[in-house]
Amino acid sequence: MNGSAVDWIDQGIVLASRPYGEGAAIVSALTAEHGRHAGLVQGGLSARQRPIYQSGNLLRLEWRARLTEHLGRYRGELIDANAARVLDDATALAGLLAACSTIDAALPEREPHPALFEALSIFVGTLGHEGWPMIYVRLELGLLQELGYGLDLASCALTGETTDLAYVSPRTGRAVTRQAGIPWRDKLLALPPFLAGDGVRVPATSEELANGLALTGHFLEHHVFWPHNKPLPPARGRLMEILQRNAADKGGE
Repeated sequence: MNGSAVDWIDQGIVLASRPYGEGAAIVSALTAEHGRHAGLVQGGLSARQRPIYQSGNLLRLEWRARLTEHLGRYRGELIDANAARVLDDATALAGLLAACSTIDAALPEREPHPALFEALSIFVGTLGHEGWPMIYVRLELGLLQELGYGLDLASCALTGETTDLAYVSPRTGRAVTRQAGIPWRDKLLALPPFLAGDGVRVPATSEELANGLALTGHFLEHHVFWPHNKPLPPARGRLMEILQRNAADKGGE
């Protein structure tokens, strides 16, 4: 390292790796101190380097550029091969790819988000354990919070009560109790118990997970993606399909 102000070393979780030119790759990573940051990896598509730059892997990253506005170059060293750990679990792999692609598409580049880096690290560590889909939904809530669209699920917007919260206003993102929401329940979003803080079960039922994903998906679509004429990432849709299929298969047993 030459000590230049545009050179840094940080830890990062790979979000995406895209082919570029002859065997190179542009790697996007969520770093601990530098936010979502991209860099060019020469030979990133080679048999030796490709396994390093898989989505979800935790790396020690060196980034260099002549000027701060340049793309720059990455040099990465593998710390934790999270992608390989879930290769034999199609559902967990879908969750990992959904998380990485959603964060990659939603976050502005080069804005520090240390809390989101920590949340993604925790989520990745739960993959394969019971209840990880609930952590996925909470990760999306954290993403909304980081982007300035946090939901208020602590108390009822109409009564101030903190128990029996069952709905969320699709307009304000505030919780509503079961009783207070009766007149508008067809227009409100369902709030699953694992987000409301009462009646928590591990794992959540398939219906509760579907409601949680519908809730976060609504606000991601309306506040993060649609304003930029972008859809939710396809990987997120695939996760929902797999979870629904798994639920259907269990129901038929």
